[in-house]
Amino acid sequence: MPRRYRKTSTAAPAGYFAWEAAGLRWLGAAGGAAVAEVLDAGPHHLELPLLDAAPPTPRAAEDLGRGLATLHAVGAGGWGAGPDGWDGDGWLGPLSEPLPLRLGRWGTWGAFYGQARVLPLARLGRERGTFDDADVAVLERLAERVGSGAFDTPDAPARLHGDLWSGNVVWTREGAVLIDPAAHGGHREGDLALLALFGAPGLERLLAAYDEAAPLADGWRSRVQLHQVHPLLLHAVLFGGGYVRQALDAARRYL
Repeated sequence: MPRRYRKTSTAAPAGYFAWEAAGLRWLGAAGGAAVAEVLDAGPHHLELPLLDAAPPTPRAAEDLGRGLATLHAVGAGGWGAGPDGWDGDGWLGPLSEPLPLRLGRWGTWGAFYGQARVLPLARLGRERGTFDDADVAVLERLAERVGSGAFDTPDAPARLHGDLWSGNVVWTREGAVLIDPAAHGGHREGDLALLALFGAPGLERLLAAYDEAAPLADGWRSRVQLHQVHPLLLHAVLFGGGYVRQALDAARRYL
């Protein structure tokens, strides 16, 4: 029997651990990047194998890039669709305060990103006093511009991890393993942009291997900060500080 890691909280929203378990299973079923196996899940806990961390290697970074390309290519039911069998919205953020993650089905990536990612956090930030009216106006303009299709690419909805910052990649002797997803159908550039936001070991090797396995759309580097607006808004709402200006500066680049 594998050694187990038990993630638990009595304060998490009802359904939170079922949401995470559904995402892990959905990602794991796709193949490609390795995903932590769900050993058990209940209303207040999730049990996963206890992973033995090891230093990342260049080869492991390249393998992860190719694995993510395979995972993303399996696809999703639509822009904003949740894992198979999941009903309703999800959550994204720290276990101490996960924020609602709007799910559904939008006809284009731009409409999805503007309506389900930018605007909900702009409004929540205004309610909490993080953003003033001028800030919200900037974010509403961004949502309108993105929704117009100005940044859409020919990509189909990808099967995203959805919270793929470097802390949710565990490096082991066998390679990288993904944990703690907010899985949904989105733009594959989103996972890659989140890896870049806080830095990831061997990032350039990872990106090169990904692009070789599944070439990215023209101009993808110019859209990195656009995909980072959502996680920056999340951090701004949760933690304030420099994240507020960082999120707004990123948003203004695309107006």
